[in-house]
Amino acid sequence: MAEPKAGHGTDANDTLHRFLFERLGIRGELVRLGASWRALHAGHDYPAPVRAQLGRAVAASVLLSATIKFDGNLILQAQGDGPLGMLVAQATSRRTFRGLAHWHGAVPEGDLATMHGVGRLVMTLEPSGDGERYQGIVPLEGATLAAALETYFRQSEQLDTALWLAADAGQAAGLLLQRLPGKVEDADAWGRVEHLAATITDAELLTLPGGEIIHRLFHEEDVRLFDAEPVSFRCSCSRERVAAAIRGLGRAEAESILAEQGRIAADCEFCNRHYEFDHVDVEALFVDVSVHDASTNKH
Repeated sequence: MAEPKAGHGTDANDTLHRFLFERLGIRGELVRLGASWRALHAGHDYPAPVRAQLGRAVAASVLLSATIKFDGNLILQAQGDGPLGMLVAQATSRRTFRGLAHWHGAVPEGDLATMHGVGRLVMTLEPSGDGERYQGIVPLEGATLAAALETYFRQSEQLDTALWLAADAGQAAGLLLQRLPGKVEDADAWGRVEHLAATITDAELLTLPGGEIIHRLFHEEDVRLFDAEPVSFRCSCSRERVAAAIRGLGRAEAESILAEQGRIAADCEFCNRHYEFDHVDVEALFVDVSVHDASTNKH
């Protein structure tokens, strides 16, 4: 019986475990979100089916972002004409995430067609620097979000990928396996490892410590377990970003909104943070712009 090698990270929630099957050309990841997941949906009155699907998407976005060596954001979107019309999950290379969902009417539990209707699955990579933005799109089809993502990787990336996702009000979790490109010593390895992972239940994903899950599933394999990485909920909104958006409207449009409403207000859909700018605030924004323009035009 082979014990997982290396890695002395915590088994607490809000962690990502990465592991590698030695000599098999297969990597794995396990994420478990607790307080960070509860913080994400605390300000939203999501129906249980919507909340669970969003939790699965958030867990998937963290797993997928960790498979890519880049500095930036991975955005996962499910869009359809059904009751759960739009779902967005974003994870960063810094192991932070956020997400939101839009729905209308009653959202039943069921397969993707039942919840989302006819739609598409979009994955976008946004590098932080000057790198090229990438986007892949496939039909939103299958029994589960995990199945749709597996199809995405087969069709768009030609990578065998297996996913198991689970979420409830308190936890969101996911397990990912991916076969790495190149020749491996054991031709039967992928089928064997995938079969072992498929014995995991939603309850186990949501309750057992990460290291214990990996050991239970793969104790007969030669597995190297890396140090656990902390994962957190973080929204990128700020007063400065809202101010920049107001400047983008132009002075005339901003003053028109002030005349009509007495203030300019904005709410972040991701974290429910509320921002307000009154006449003095808005005047200061455009005074700053005028002073900056005047200084840069001097010779």
